[in-house]
Amino acid sequence: MGCLMRKQTINSGSETVSRSSDVWLDLERLARVEITLESAEHPIESALIPNRGSGWRPAQPGKQTIRLIFDHPLSLGRMLLRFDEEEHGRTQEFVLRWLPEGEQSFREIVRQQYTFSPPATNQEIEDYRVNLNGVIALELEIVPDISGGDASASLAQMRLA
Repeated sequence: MGCLMRKQTINSGSETVSRSSDVWLDLERLARVEITLESAEHPIESALIPNRGSGWRPAQPGKQTIRLIFDHPLSLGRMLLRFDEEEHGRTQEFVLRWLPEGEQSFREIVRQQYTFSPPATNQEIEDYRVNLNGVIALELEIVPDISGGDASASLAQMRLA
């Protein structure tokens, strides 16, 4: 017996992936950010806060870490990540981890690889449903090119609900 997958067509340039009842968290108010590097033209705020710019980019190539430290433990039900690459073909890997209240070690949520081949394949959108309670920190580690090239990481958008 076959199943029908729930799906819908979206505009590849759209700012949001789906119209759901999720309310995105105000990360500017709820968390502080620890980051390895950022460029002055593409600060982390432009990826975390809606309508603040074209996304985050580091000042130098190589592996990067973005860590959100929440003021108070919270529950997360959805995580949306969008990565854009308009120029260079590469295979990127990212790891998303969370730190539960009262623990010292991060737990892995997902490890994902994606191959960019501009201009045809220039955007990766990951939309995860999760059930995480007592989250005190969230960490995103990006290896922009797993072959060891000198590509720069980027994060166009990160939303949490």
